Amino acid sequence: MTKKRLLFFLFLFLIVVIFFYLESKKKVLIINKNTEIEGEIKNSNIIKNIKHTSRDKKGNEYIVEAEQGEIDLTNSEIMFLEDVTATIKPVDSSQIIITSDFGKYNTQTNDSNFSKNVVINYLNNKITAEYLDFSLINNLMTISENVIYTNDENILKADIAEMNIKTKDTKIFMYENYKKVNIQSKNYSGYNKKISN
Repeated sequence: MTKKRLLFFLFLFLIVVIFFYLESKKKVLIINKNTEIEGEIKNSNIIKNIKHTSRDKKGNEYIVEAEQGEIDLTNSEIMFLEDVTATIKPVDSSQIIITSDFGKYNTQTNDSNFSKNVVINYLNNKITAEYLDFSLINNLMTISENVIYTNDENILKADIAEMNIKTKDTKIFMYENYKKVNIQSKNYSGYNKKISN
């Protein structure tokens, strides 16, 4: 009976030591293939001041920063983020900067969802919306809900926009075929032109 008690207390002591060791860590650095995540741990599931950098085989770089993130307990590759800034640096193209209030990020595939007050900036273009679905594998961004696309010459209002990350080719359209994309020229103060899809 005393051996069992001794083993029990030894096991309990080991668990307590491990728990305090993990709680005392203030920084976490996880390296997985060519991916890094840095941040301060608040508790076992919330990380503050996140910076995640990833580079694909072609040399394209993807950086996600957030004030705070929470790891999905059912899938440790998924992080739920707050106050997000993402920078996409393609090798053969200009960089894209995305900001939003919230995000969902897959640390393995770099696929991301951004929501609430989404702003996308690239070259002299700015797109605002409420939702963005980003796939690095497909080189595609799908932007939706109150999409407003502005550049030096025009302001476009639509339901949805799709952008090829590499070429920056952008399709802007409405959900219903009978509705038209609203285009305003910044240099023309008259009638707002509407075009079909």
